[in-house]
Amino acid sequence: GRLIDRLRQRRRSTSETFWALRNVSFDVKRGEVLGIIGSNGAGKSTLLKILNRITEPSIGGVDIYGRVGALLEVGTGFHPELTGRENIFLNGAILGMTRAEIKRKFDEIVAFAEVERFLDTPVKRYSSGMYVRLAFAVAAHLDPEILLIDEVLAVGDAEFQKKCLAKMEDVAANEGRTVIFVSHNMDAVYHLCSRCILLKQGEIAKTGNATDVVAEYLGGEQEQAPEINLPSIESDASFGFVGLYGPKGQPTTSFSASEPVLLKCSFDVQREIEGLQLSFSVFNFKGDRIFYSPVSMANPPISVEKPGAHHLAAVIPARLLLPGRYSITLALHTPKTKLYDIRRQALSFRIVAMAADRFDGFAGDELGQVHADVKWQRIQNVPESRPAAAPPTSPIKPLMNIADRLKQTFTGKRASIRFTGDFKSWEEAERK
Repeated sequence: GRLIDRLRQRRRSTSETFWALRNVSFDVKRGEVLGIIGSNGAGKSTLLKILNRITEPSIGGVDIYGRVGALLEVGTGFHPELTGRENIFLNGAILGMTRAEIKRKFDEIVAFAEVERFLDTPVKRYSSGMYVRLAFAVAAHLDPEILLIDEVLAVGDAEFQKKCLAKMEDVAANEGRTVIFVSHNMDAVYHLCSRCILLKQGEIAKTGNATDVVAEYLGGEQEQAPEINLPSIESDASFGFVGLYGPKGQPTTSFSASEPVLLKCSFDVQREIEGLQLSFSVFNFKGDRIFYSPVSMANPPISVEKPGAHHLAAVIPARLLLPGRYSITLALHTPKTKLYDIRRQALSFRIVAMAADRFDGFAGDELGQVHADVKWQRIQNVPESRPAAAPPTSPIKPLMNIADRLKQTFTGKRASIRFTGDFKSWEEAERK
């Protein structure tokens, strides 16, 4: 009797509805490069599958004007038993191209993918990197008006990723195609995309300029106090307080480019630690380290090895950082030996462009990070022109030649996307 009861209980399950996407609506115009970012499980790949007609939305619909070329997860789009050559023609036929049109593009695809030696090998025998190279070359060269690219590019090596990003930029800027790009590489999204959508738990959390959306995703838009009492940790050396101050000593997180940034910190050392160092690093909103400064660079020297409470200040000079959003990470450590305490992004601040700074009104995040004290002067004349020397051989010249050969007159079709609706999936979870 007990065995039968247990089996009956195991059969009972509860049905839980999980919405992969909810209330997601947006338009994409011809020639626009749209980035879609978010943490794992946010719904990015599901959205691309809906746009590529692989998955149907539960509610709503998608209006697509133009042929779609897609590079989604590794394994989609190619038949594993067919050779690379056969898959090129198969994908072209799916896009509605004639055999003659595919033949005209064939050599360019093979050259871009760099898989000439394995063209007549079944793709099931390709490495993941070879597969992605050929898949991207096919998707980008077979004249789709709309190109969907998922994070699958991360499989390729660094040089091929650069090659792909350059190609995506070219097809959007010079060929008028629409690109939708999903990536965890914020630097690529920031430089490639004109607009960005941030997905959180299947919903649009923010949409707009790529700089602002990426900053929110990385936490750059969060308000943070200028003075922070840090929680103590079990360590022989640990921080207790950090703060940022303006030129008049006022606590602040906003500075003009012509103002110094004063950083103050307090920490406790429980015992004498030979070689103990205090250091801090400044990062931009994308997480790139701008500079690093240890207390060992102080002049006159400052020692923090003795036990007790230590209170130090450091000044980030005026006109060092260009307008933008920055964060500070502090560390107590013995170099290359032991890390006693590290407080990542303990403080954040903003450098604001003022009229007196003469940055000509450009957005600070587009100007770089460091102010170069360049000396300008007027001169009487310039040296007479000389015969131009032969330009050096450039490693990107083959790419430029490929881009030039690929330039074609746009077909005139409306290459745009409109998506509105939801998508849900069902999961059965057994209640034990």
